Amino acid sequence: MNLVDRVKNIIVSPKTEWDIIQQEETTPTNLLLSYVAILALIPAIAGIIGQSVVGITLLGTSFHMPIIWSIIGAVVQYILAFVGVYIVAFVADALAPSFGGQKNSIQAMKGVVFSYTPMWIAGIFAIIPILGWLVILGLYGFYLLYLGLPKLMNVPQERALGYVVVVIVVAIIVYFIFGGIVGAIMVAGYPVHNLQYFP
Repeated sequence: MNLVDRVKNIIVSPKTEWDIIQQEETTPTNLLLSYVAILALIPAIAGIIGQSVVGITLLGTSFHMPIIWSIIGAVVQYILAFVGVYIVAFVADALAPSFGGQKNSIQAMKGVVFSYTPMWIAGIFAIIPILGWLVILGLYGFYLLYLGLPKLMNVPQERALGYVVVVIVVAIIVYFIFGGIVGAIMVAGYPVHNLQYFP
């Protein structure tokens, strides 16, 4: 299935799409190169445009982040997208037997990768920083994870919620840690007093 169809189907008809995904044969490399590598570019590139071209307004003051630091932040963010997928998938795979499921690293990777779709797509709103709060639409990915991960890992329905909640908690922790890393690099690399202000 091509990328556009997969994105559309996982968002619009996830229950049917998870059944298809469950039967698909793939590899971690294929998932990362044909899906993550493309979709994770959306928030990274949108962030560069929003921070350095459109500009950011905080507390009534507007400024442009120098393009070099926007790019550095985007590159780190992009790399961490891959690391984050691996970490969450590893945890999902390791926890499955504790909730009555079966370990299967490929299925765990598929569950995490495809449930992250809304988050990466919602990253487009970073182009206009004032609309950045709309990335909250990416939370739809938690629902996708709930629908798909237990199915892929053969977790019994009665234990699915607990399993997914634990995986979501891990995903949130990873998200905030990585967000902190990107933020720290941006601030350390280009102090606030050097930002290019504009009226």
